[in-house]
Amino acid sequence: MALLKLFDNFEITDYLSLIGIILTLYVGQYYYKYFTRVNPLPGPFPFPFVGNLPQYFWYNDLRAFFISNHKKYGDIFEVHLGIRRIILNRSEDIEKLLIPSTKSQYLTRFPYNEGLEEVGMLGKGILLNNNLKSWRYNRQFFTQAILSPKFTQETLDWTNKLFDELESYWNKLYLKKEIIKENKNILDFSAWLNRYTNDMIIALTTGERSYTMAGYFNIQGDEKADHPPAIVDDSEKFVRAFRKHILNAVVFLFIPSFIRHYVPFIKGKSDDLIQNVRFLYSRIDTIIKRRKEEIKNTPLDKPLPHDMLTSVITANTPRDINYTKTVGGEALERPLDDIEIRHIMFDAFIGGTDTTANMITFITYFVAHHPDVKKKMLEEIDRVFQGDKTRPITENDLRDLKYCEAIIKEVVRIHPVVNMVARYSIEPDEIAGYKWPAGTMFQMNAITIHKHKDYWEEPEKFNPDRWMVEGFEPKKYSFLMFGGGLRICPGRKLAMIEIVSLMALLFRKYDVDLVDVNAPLKTKSTGITTCPELLVKIKPRN
Repeated sequence: MALLKLFDNFEITDYLSLIGIILTLYVGQYYYKYFTRVNPLPGPFPFPFVGNLPQYFWYNDLRAFFISNHKKYGDIFEVHLGIRRIILNRSEDIEKLLIPSTKSQYLTRFPYNEGLEEVGMLGKGILLNNNLKSWRYNRQFFTQAILSPKFTQETLDWTNKLFDELESYWNKLYLKKEIIKENKNILDFSAWLNRYTNDMIIALTTGERSYTMAGYFNIQGDEKADHPPAIVDDSEKFVRAFRKHILNAVVFLFIPSFIRHYVPFIKGKSDDLIQNVRFLYSRIDTIIKRRKEEIKNTPLDKPLPHDMLTSVITANTPRDINYTKTVGGEALERPLDDIEIRHIMFDAFIGGTDTTANMITFITYFVAHHPDVKKKMLEEIDRVFQGDKTRPITENDLRDLKYCEAIIKEVVRIHPVVNMVARYSIEPDEIAGYKWPAGTMFQMNAITIHKHKDYWEEPEKFNPDRWMVEGFEPKKYSFLMFGGGLRICPGRKLAMIEIVSLMALLFRKYDVDLVDVNAPLKTKSTGITTCPELLVKIKPRN
């Protein structure tokens, strides 16, 4: 009470003085910790409350920010984004972080994060799950679903089916003879492929159709798709919400809680993103509930679909052909609950949309800039398909498209979609010649490691042939296409099937040329590097 009476006598100047004292103490403590930190490394100078956010916002591009810092500070430096992050740019410095062992202390990608808890992602799913027991449990069933032979066939079936649909839209909009003759066969390749992969991953994971390709077709001209407008609009709403979440997740990873909650512009953005992710959760929960009801009403002797959702719902139930499993030595005697299923699906959507779409977009850009590579690619595709431009892609075809696979790897090396691979230490350890305490955040910079002169011959040169040399293997941990260690991307097989198939389906039948071959590749980098637009001309191959 006496303290409250003291404040009763305060005037505005007294309050301002008190705030000034508090801020001075905070800033003093902040810089005391900064200047007495363990292993002070070079890096951009941080500011109280915001760390290196001002420098990041100056670039407004995470890729450019890290490339610039590497040039300034060398192969090991630090940045302060949310927390202190040690950025590693040499393969030998990251070996411990990627050891594929259950005894590794680097099985966690991120520490406790208020932002991830705020959006309901902490300790759930696979991608950002820092609860190792929960992660192992979820990953077991995710992997079981995605690696099954039936799921592989399902992937190929949907790839062929949805590409046929994509072609039907292109035929009406860009491939009529009069359109090509009038030089109006120009399309935004990035926009179409984003919608293709959206429809693809939703079909594969849920077994239900999405119609975002149809939605994009509907706004390109007067003709409309055959699907009911309400269904198309509903698909568009869901996918727009998902892309919004993917492209803005860094708000919760990098921006401190205080700023998210109290700085007006950031608070508005943060609140909007929280509402957005709640909408997504609600939609996924509805899909799960509907599928569970369908499974319940299907007799035990009747087959079920081969999509991921059906697989994870039936895991560890009498419908599961692999009823008995163990993870970490513990018998898993229960099926996944609805929250676990929701976040497995959520992570599948995140991992299977923008990454694949942007990879095929980058491939198209680089192939267009290297006619010799394009010639070899077309020769391989024509040899495999013997001039047949319409038959469905099969699993045998994928094994024969080695040069296409080499192109994919070289594009990832030169221009990775995923820029950073993160790991968090739970015990003290020595990394890159320094002794670090438990609780240190490391990030492996794929952008620079993939083009480091110590590991790659002519590192700046786009050369898929390097992957075709018999016996060639890149230096260990110098190529992080899918990360590494036990937390390597579990969807890597699906990604390669989809990208190789798309290359074959596209280039066996169409000539795809850049509208402006001299224009730089447009990219935007946050959590991943995306291509917001790639204008191409398309016409049937002779």
